[in-house]
Amino acid sequence: MREFTVIKRDAFSRSVFSYTGVLVERTQGFVCIDAVFELEDRDLGYVRLRRGDRFREWFYVEQWFNIFRVQDAESLALKGWYCNITRPPVIAEASVTADDLGLDVFVFPAGETLLLDEEEFAQLKLSPREKEKAWQAVRVIENWASRRLPPFDEIRS
Repeated sequence: MREFTVIKRDAFSRSVFSYTGVLVERTQGFVCIDAVFELEDRDLGYVRLRRGDRFREWFYVEQWFNIFRVQDAESLALKGWYCNITRPPVIAEASVTADDLGLDVFVFPAGETLLLDEEEFAQLKLSPREKEKAWQAVRVIENWASRRLPPFDEIRS
């Protein structure tokens, strides 16, 4: 098992935080890592994240998003998928860096989607091209979820 570092940056490419996971799979199109949620418990209103929850995270070379599959630490139940709208990541030998654009999508285990943080996204000074790419990313995530494409192939309805 190989350590892999995730570096989250804001829309202005300033480092926000980083953490380490384990590389699960690497292809020409993406990297996938396993990580453990190490922050304090957070109730987001639509999902509760708890210290110890397991995350499987996909970072796609040509996509403007990443996807985190969230699994309960104790019961191992699927909580859903947290999708961050980002610029395409920079993937290095042992790390991935992604610029978060503020907009997020949560996909529930039954397949419903919830668009998050539109106000934060609207306040960012992004180029028209970046704004359009971000909205395209939202549509791609919704499409993948509705068609049950990986990693949303676990959706149960």
